[in-house]
Amino acid sequence: MCEEKTQKNLTRSEAREQAFMLLFSKSFDDEPLEATIEDNSELFVGGVCGYAQAVVTGIEAKQDEIDAEISKFLKPGWTLSRISRPSLAILRLAFYEIKYLDNVPNKVSVNEAVELAKKYTIDEYRFVNGILGSYIRSLDKQPAEARG
Repeated sequence: MCEEKTQKNLTRSEAREQAFMLLFSKSFDDEPLEATIEDNSELFVGGVCGYAQAVVTGIEAKQDEIDAEISKFLKPGWTLSRISRPSLAILRLAFYEIKYLDNVPNKVSVNEAVELAKKYTIDEYRFVNGILGSYIRSLDKQPAEARG
């Protein structure tokens, strides 16, 4: 959970939304992640929470792997550059949670991603849900030791 100046804890959904906002913001520049976090911290009461910062840092470290995984589930001829920036940020966040965070159930990651897509994209939630659904089904076919 995240502490705010008002001593109110953020929900995981709110923390995830912070992470999405940071990823989306980062997609517009090449500055270091720390600068993006610092530049955007005043947007959030109490600053950027620990969960959002940890997830965004993790995504940056694993972005090539995450992007390669996302690419596997795109239609033939599609590339990541064809995906809108908000949808790509949402997919990166969900793929990271599913692949690297054992404490977040896959269904929760998918549902939260769809909710973010409904809020921040123009009718791209079906696309996000389809990509994530295909990814989850592919994981269900893999032996447990091959997933992480």
